Amino acid sequence: MNNYQERIKELLELTFKEQASDLHLSVGHSPILRVAGELIPLVKKKVLEADDTRGMAEALMSPEQFKKLFEEKELDFSHNVAGEGRFRVNVFFQQGNISIAFRLISDKIKTIDELNLPPIIKEFTEASQGFVIITGPSGSGKSTTLAALIDQINHTRKDHIITIEDPVEFIFEDDRSIIDQREVQQDTLSFARALRATFRQDPNVIMVGEMRDPETISTAITAAETGHLVFATLHTNSASQTIHRIVDSFPSDQQEQIRAQLSSSLLGVVSQRLIPRIKGGLIPACEVMIATPAISNLIRENKVHELPLVIETSNELGMVSLNRSLANLVRRKEIALESALNFSLNPKELQMLM
Repeated sequence: MNNYQERIKELLELTFKEQASDLHLSVGHSPILRVAGELIPLVKKKVLEADDTRGMAEALMSPEQFKKLFEEKELDFSHNVAGEGRFRVNVFFQQGNISIAFRLISDKIKTIDELNLPPIIKEFTEASQGFVIITGPSGSGKSTTLAALIDQINHTRKDHIITIEDPVEFIFEDDRSIIDQREVQQDTLSFARALRATFRQDPNVIMVGEMRDPETISTAITAAETGHLVFATLHTNSASQTIHRIVDSFPSDQQEQIRAQLSSSLLGVVSQRLIPRIKGGLIPACEVMIATPAISNLIRENKVHELPLVIETSNELGMVSLNRSLANLVRRKEIALESALNFSLNPKELQMLM
């Protein structure tokens, strides 16, 4: 067991040293780091065998967690490295063997400005109630953006903030606000259950790490309607896709009601990607949709396909289309045109913007 603990410690220290975002341990491969979006095998390390990943998983987990892994076939938890930082860990089975994925979570919560996010999103932190959704594919920095928004409130408002996460990622230090961070499995049985319980916990602000089911989505919207400021994430690629995903997760006889609720409670959607920078590292490109009366009307009337055009033509209101964000990054020589075209949902339109 100690040997496996030492090997994990060494690999995690290498992850810090190489400024990698992820570490992957999988049978039949050397350990692999993800640096600035690219996978880099550690070819000097030995190829992992089934006993290696099993031993490492056992060294990382409590006996209860290890038992649960075999019952549920995958498990999320966080792992601290004293004096260095924290990792979000997912242990899972593939082809009957155990694999482990580590995602580095920075100790320091960066500000909206430090993350190069659109300054307009600070306005979401000034609202007293409403629903803000941060979207993007896996690994696009949603949790980091969410943490920046919550910490902005922490430093500027006297609020009670409750976060519901799986697992807890960034650790907030109370400043002007009181922050209670609840972890699914450890502190509550599910997102939906914890969210329902917040109605009796007197929060001003609620952060939902991930909306995984209709019950969680429905309760989050209700919380936003009843005087709370709610932030949540969703795995979607654009603001319009986000609205579709939320509405389509409900039976057809409930969809009209959900559209009405969403149109009245939504403050905005931020959809982001992390793009490789010319000088190294990653920088976000963001689509920002602000729920103006025109946007709310389109949601209510089920004209979601018209949202991209309204976003594109509402620049003066602070809205940003993904293509405009990518074009600005190319003009500022932050990213290459080739990268921008790879990440664009409409490359022809992007070339016209250039």
